[in-house]
Amino acid sequence: MIRYVESEWFLQTPQTLKEKRAIIKRVLTRAGQKFNISIAEIGFQDKWQRALIGFAVVSESHEQAEKVADTVLAFLDSFPEWERGKTTMESL
Repeated sequence: MIRYVESEWFLQTPQTLKEKRAIIKRVLTRAGQKFNISIAEIGFQDKWQRALIGFAVVSESHEQAEKVADTVLAFLDSFPEWERGKTTMESL
C-alpha cells in the first residue's frame, strides 16, 4: 500500500529564497531520516513564503500507511517556522 500526501505550507520568517531553502532542507531531512520516507519540495520553489511538500509512505496495509502519514504530518506541524494549508492524500 502506498499513501501519497501533498501539503501546502506558509513560511513567515524567511526574507529570501536562501533562507526558505535552509528551513525546508532542515525539516525535510529530519522527516526523511526519522520516518524513512521519500519527501521533497515539489512546488512554489520560486516563492519565498510558500512551499508545496510531497511525500510517500509504503506499507503492508492501508491502515499502517495512513497512520504513518498522519504521524509525519504531525511532525511537520510541530515546526514553528511554518503553517500548513491545504493537504491532499491519496492511496495507491
